[in-house]
Amino acid sequence: MTQMSGAKMVVQALKDQGVEVVFGYPGGAVLPIYDEIFQQEEIQHILVRHEQGAVHAAEGYARSTGKPGVALVTSGPGATNAVTGLTDALMDSIPIIVLSGQVPTFMIGNDAFQEADTVGITRPCTKHNWLVKDTQDLSNVIHQAFHVATSGRPGPVLVDIPKDVQFATADYTPKTRARTQHYQPRVKGDIDQITRMVELMETAERPIFYTGGGVINSGTAASQLLREFVSATGFPITSTLMGLGAYPASGENWLGMLGMHGLYEANLAMHGCDLMINIGARFDDRITGRVQDFSPNSAKVHIDIDPSSINKVIHADVPIIGDVGHVLEDALKIWKARGRKTNTGALPKWWAQIQEWRNIRCLDYKNSETVIKPQYALQRLEALTKDHDRYICTEVGQHQMWAAQYLGFESPNRWMTSGGLGTMGYGIPASIGTQVAHPDALVINVAGEASWLMNMQEMGTAMQFNLPVKQFILNNERLGMVRQWQQLLHGERYSQSWSEALPDFVKLAEAFGAKGILCSDPADLDDAIMEMLNYDGPVIFDCLVEKHENCFPMIPSGKAHNEMLLGDATVDGAIGVSGAVLV
Repeated sequence: MTQMSGAKMVVQALKDQGVEVVFGYPGGAVLPIYDEIFQQEEIQHILVRHEQGAVHAAEGYARSTGKPGVALVTSGPGATNAVTGLTDALMDSIPIIVLSGQVPTFMIGNDAFQEADTVGITRPCTKHNWLVKDTQDLSNVIHQAFHVATSGRPGPVLVDIPKDVQFATADYTPKTRARTQHYQPRVKGDIDQITRMVELMETAERPIFYTGGGVINSGTAASQLLREFVSATGFPITSTLMGLGAYPASGENWLGMLGMHGLYEANLAMHGCDLMINIGARFDDRITGRVQDFSPNSAKVHIDIDPSSINKVIHADVPIIGDVGHVLEDALKIWKARGRKTNTGALPKWWAQIQEWRNIRCLDYKNSETVIKPQYALQRLEALTKDHDRYICTEVGQHQMWAAQYLGFESPNRWMTSGGLGTMGYGIPASIGTQVAHPDALVINVAGEASWLMNMQEMGTAMQFNLPVKQFILNNERLGMVRQWQQLLHGERYSQSWSEALPDFVKLAEAFGAKGILCSDPADLDDAIMEMLNYDGPVIFDCLVEKHENCFPMIPSGKAHNEMLLGDATVDGAIGVSGAVLV
């Protein structure tokens, strides 16, 4: 056994875990750890400008690599500033480890300077957390933290480390000797249940694969197995916001995203199917709409590694607890062994119905020659960047939904967005974490001006570390999604949804030392986007768009999948009144 200080243990444990980068912000309660970071070269430290930014950057790193992200914050306000990012990661199943400093053990409970009950505060927003009061336990706990964060359903963990524990010395426990046997989630699905799923697949007349972020979390092999399954069966496939990229957007069986702002054909296929195979999704409210009317005539298979997700919202006729990759592998073997059967008589009729829904062309909109429509801006961004080695992050709001609708993702881990929590301010730091992980790739943060301002200070981080992130702001001078709901659901009473006193984003970019680009004319858009792409450094692109454009399709709150608001699409020959029609 090797004796070392607690602070050195932290750094050594990170090295043992293969950590290459830490996002953090120093303070008194973590200075011993920062001193150890200073004295080594294997781990890069990225200095953020706010602790929320550190955690979102760790999320972007984790989501784009499949490896756990690490954030380091000080006690008190440092830890409380991390809470939003922890909750975001918990909702979206992102594996991150947050290391927080704490006041010395003998001062805990005395309202010491920068003291907070970090473990108590973060218990509801982590998979697990620890307060380490003995240096002898520290290295073992850190190794456990990585194991818990990455095993089973991934998620955030936190280790709270008092300052005296960092100074004291004890024996270091290497990763190979850490105690992790107590947490070994089940990864293999029940063969009888998987066989039951295959039996249903053989006879279903209107089947659909409904996929989520669990496919991506399971790894690239799971995405490949999913693609093979879809190709072999000929079944249609849709995805949640978090699952985009697991199946390629160019795939012929792809129906697009489903849910509140999902595509008409995806939502109606979910409503009308007779077999729904949920793979790594959690039936959240943005997907189900009105629960009692959700896909009322379908048998439902639910594959999820988290037992608590099964029957939590929607009853599963065939529950399968296990890792998506393992379950799909077994399901494919069983399906092939039984003769690769599907209901070949009924499937063409199902696809014919889906094609009728596709013909509605629900993403059509009335373009303009005088003002940039946000949909057009993203269509041009897609056209000019799709052949790049590209990663897309977003903030939260209308722009996020338009990005999901109009940008295509051919591979997993290329789409970083805040799904479950809907965290405004996520995108800038997530793009920084993604760029750190992929220094030579094109990383674009699609933003709204209101969301972007929430963590704009992280442009300083981008400049300090020469990270050429592109901030593509759809600026409608409104809290766009809030304004849309107020128009459609609150009698056009626009309470506090105007963005007042906005900065000049070009001057703001220049103040940071970055490049600023302003574009307001559709005719100039392509050239402006190319200027952004060709600039070797951080860019803030201020794209002035139509101020009152609404994001359609939309399932209003409390409605079912077959009660969508459409924009300019035609249904039964009728154009929506005031830009929307309930179908």
